Order: sequence, then structure tokens, then C-alpha cells
Amino acid sequence: MSLSIGIVGLPNVGKSTIFNSLTRQKVDAQNYSFCTIEPNIGCVKVPDHRLEKLAQISKSEKIIYSTIEFIDIAGLVRGAHKGEGLGNKFLTNIRECNAICHILRHFNNPNIIHVEEKIEPKDDLDIINMELIMADLSQIEKKIDSIKNDPSEKELLCLLFKIVTALKKNTLIKNINLDKEELLMLKEYNFLTAKPCLYIFNIDEADINKTPAQILSDANMNLDPNQVILVCGKMEEELSQLPENEIKEYLQSLNISQTGLEKMIIAGYKLLNYISMLTTGPKETRSWQITAGTKAPQAAGKIHTDFEKGFARVEVIEWQKLLDCGSWNQAREKGLARMEGRDYIIKDGDVVLFHFAK
Repeated sequence: MSLSIGIVGLPNVGKSTIFNSLTRQKVDAQNYSFCTIEPNIGCVKVPDHRLEKLAQISKSEKIIYSTIEFIDIAGLVRGAHKGEGLGNKFLTNIRECNAICHILRHFNNPNIIHVEEKIEPKDDLDIINMELIMADLSQIEKKIDSIKNDPSEKELLCLLFKIVTALKKNTLIKNINLDKEELLMLKEYNFLTAKPCLYIFNIDEADINKTPAQILSDANMNLDPNQVILVCGKMEEELSQLPENEIKEYLQSLNISQTGLEKMIIAGYKLLNYISMLTTGPKETRSWQITAGTKAPQAAGKIHTDFEKGFARVEVIEWQKLLDCGSWNQAREKGLARMEGRDYIIKDGDVVLFHFAK
């Protein structure tokens, strides 16, 4: 299953424009509130230069990239949980996502309406967080009502009451001090405020060379700069119209090293502690999303559940070493491809070949 990110924000902050730029789709993006009604879903490949190089030495028939799915929902407004705007029912469309991305407006354009009639990213984030809190409270209260008379659910009931108390104090679930057992009990409910978050600031062209720390200082916001991505929606829209071979040249002319999508992928992988495991052969060269710290048998299970059950050992080599050798056979002859057992932890860029018990 690919990494999925839900995109949230107020109307007219550039959600659909940025979604179009990230996914190269053409969903409607107009200067009026609630342009997006139905959720827009786009799937993009995770660029990885290692795959093309490995595919050449393996003479692979095809290359399969990891993917990221973006889900863009209707803009939320203050009081959406009370029915304001289009309400908050669209939040159900992102409950299954791995992470949430907040789009925050930091650009000034008097021709584009702001529903709050002011450009204050901090206030915008507070409004969205309140709607996420209210959606979680509604879900929890329904769950409490269904188990309150069940003695076997006493432990869960106590935990839910603890969370309700925190949410009513505007504390997000991810910021509540919970132990491993409590987190495990909550996992199946996919609470919105428990999800890790990225923050895209949609900035003016004049700010494209500023750092996240500078933008946060301008906005008087206390967020982790590592979770902040600066994107100029207008510029990204222009980039999305260019052929692939012209994008890097355009970026270099502006002294920018990465597109918004590349920033998003790097930040998303870092946020969720993801790495890429690689496989290569005549049939295909492929990257697999796994969590850092995953042991070899569980990594094999990402390819197929039967692979984890029948795991015996894994043949592994760092991708650059395999590339330098030119083939698995050459790598084996040089002693660079090694066999590892069940306790081996897969590293980013490992090229693997799993072996199974007979």
C-alpha cells in the first residue's frame, strides 16, 4: 500500500492549485469558496534515480516506482462541525491516510478572497485543528455510547474519557502523553488529530528563497521547521506545464534545488520514518516503501505475505556497490553480496534477494 497524504485547509488557500501541481492533474481551482466538492485523488510516483541505473545493468523489462497518494478535500471553515460552509463530513475521506498536510496561505493577493478576510496562517491552522478535534470528539462520543455498558471494554472506555478531556482542552491526540499499549488500542480508529502532520506554506514569489524558519518567524508560529514545506503555488503551477527536461533548468534559473513534490516526498518519508528497499532483475526493478528499522522477514512480507512465512535468509548489497560490480554474479565473486538472517535490519538503498526455506 502506498503512502497516502490528506490535504486540508481553508477555502482559497491554494489547495487545489497545489494538488494540481503535485499530481499534474487538472481539477477545478477557482477564486471562490468550496470549488472542491468531491475529494480529488491523485497518485504520483516517487522519483528515484537509483532505479533507472539498476534497471540498466539488470536489463529489466520495467521499472516500478513507489507511489504517494494525495487526497484533496473540500475547504473547511470556522464552525464546519456546526454545519457552516459545506460542513466537515469530507474529513471521513482522509481517515485512512498516513498523514495530514495542512495548506496555509502566506501569499498576498487582493484578487483572491480569504474567507477570514485576513492573511493569518496561525489563525487558519487553529480553525482547521478545531475542526479535526470536533470530528474526533464526535467519533469518540459515538464509540463511548456503544461500549459504556460493556464491562469488557472498561480499559478502552477509561482511555477514551482521558482523550475526550484532552481534546476539549484543544490538545491534539498526538500531543497527549500515551504509552505504547494505549497507542495500540487507538490505532484502529484512525483519529485525525493522532496523525503526523506536514505544513505547506503557500508563499509569494518574492519569498521563494526564504527558509522555513524565516517564514515561521514572519507568521509568529511555533512549528518544527523540518515539517514545514515552502511552496509557491503560482510557480508550481507554471512548473507543471513544462516538460520534465525543462523543469530543472527553470528551477536553477530561480536558484531553487527542488520542486514542491520533491520537498513533499522527502518530508513525508522523514515524517513517517520511511525508507526504500530495492529489488532488481530481468523482469523488473522496483522500490518498496518500508519503515526504518524493519527486519528482513517483515520486509519480505511487504512483497508478499507468504515471503515472510517462508523466509530463510536475504542476500543483500548496497545499491551503488551492485552498480559498480555490474551484476549480482560479479558482486558475489567479489564477496560484496552477503547473506543475512532474520535479525538483519534493512537499510535505505539495500538491494535485496530473498531466499526461502524448502
